[in-house]
Amino acid sequence: MSSVPQNKDELALAINTIFPKLMADYRAIPTGLARQPGVEGNVKGTLISVSDTAAYLIGWGKLVLKWHHRKASHQHVDFPETGYKWNQLGPLAESFHQAYRDWEYEALLAELELTVSDIQLLIARLSDEELYGVAWYEQWTLGRMIQFNTSSPMKNMRTKVRRFHRAYC
Repeated sequence: MSSVPQNKDELALAINTIFPKLMADYRAIPTGLARQPGVEGNVKGTLISVSDTAAYLIGWGKLVLKWHHRKASHQHVDFPETGYKWNQLGPLAESFHQAYRDWEYEALLAELELTVSDIQLLIARLSDEELYGVAWYEQWTLGRMIQFNTSSPMKNMRTKVRRFHRAYC
């Protein structure tokens, strides 16, 4: 398999390979440390918590689901999100952190699992043609947009969570 999924099976495999490893890393973080800043943030020079990394993945996962739902319903989609442009991804990430700021760590992990499960179900429902056969947003296929916002950032967050674990646990 290439590092970038080229079809439905490779996309599902990419998520199914990284996600259980990431969840094991999240579960290795003691709840008492989950809100401690110590992870390099998406905005240069900021430190975020392990909980914020989970919120980031939930936020992007829910956006993918929202984009698909709106497009499938022939509704307008604001990419990446209403009120944000592609050059404002730092503030968008901070909005995800803020949205889940008061969640308990276990509830956050459960929400992440549910969000990823919903994405996996979406992938399973769609054909290879729907995922990779047609441009879905500008030049990107839906499969590529899903990968950009699931397996790719999961790998990045796993590195950050493991680094935090080595430093603080």
